[in-house]
Amino acid sequence: MSVLEVKNIKKSFGKLEVLKGISFSLEKGEVLTIIGSSGSGKTTLLRCLNFLEFAEEGTIMVNGTEIYNGEDKKTLKDEEIRQKRLHFGLVFQSFNLFPQYNVLENVTLAPTLLKMGTTEEITQRALKLIERVGLTEKLNSYPCELSGGQQQRVAIARALALEPDILCFDEPTSALDPELTGEVLKVIKGLKSKDSTMIIVTHEMEFAKNVSDKIIFMADGVIEEMGTPKEVFENPKSTKTRNFFSKSMEEI
Repeated sequence: MSVLEVKNIKKSFGKLEVLKGISFSLEKGEVLTIIGSSGSGKTTLLRCLNFLEFAEEGTIMVNGTEIYNGEDKKTLKDEEIRQKRLHFGLVFQSFNLFPQYNVLENVTLAPTLLKMGTTEEITQRALKLIERVGLTEKLNSYPCELSGGQQQRVAIARALALEPDILCFDEPTSALDPELTGEVLKVIKGLKSKDSTMIIVTHEMEFAKNVSDKIIFMADGVIEEMGTPKEVFENPKSTKTRNFFSKSMEEI
């Protein structure tokens, strides 16, 4: 059984049709990377999965249970949305840490509010996650005292603290200087395991090749191509995919 099944997701903003029927599935432990030009619908898809936007059509199923149907859009209550969101963890481009809280507090805040254990249990789990992203020495530091790469690593630990079924990354290195990009990509690569299911939107093609089980190339609101890294990168069938890779190589 797939951990995630997305069927025929459609999303428009006014007359602009951004997602034109997106369908894919993901098994537990798989890493799916979504690539494509700006404006292809990648971030909108992630936002629909995380209930930051609502698709007009289509369904989302997690572990065999339907958690969203386009027909639900008008009837969902805020508490229902909050519960559905917990299936997904989202790491944003711009970190979005709480500036008034230190590293440990940023990671423990949401689990504490959701009563996901005793204070001691939540703290111990947070300490392990902070260690996992390599920031134990920064426990009491505030976001303003951290580099961009360190802030993004805290954001990853914070997302993991809610124990989501699927961890999503929206261009996790786009706000970082090139020298800080590597440290964040190394942490994400280190998260890969049979128990960790991830969806990554990125422009880092080499990283996508190395870490992914599946690649989706999006163009103009549709999945133009989908397959293994070897299939998509080495033998793309679509002219749009080939043109995208040619342009990417020119920009390097």
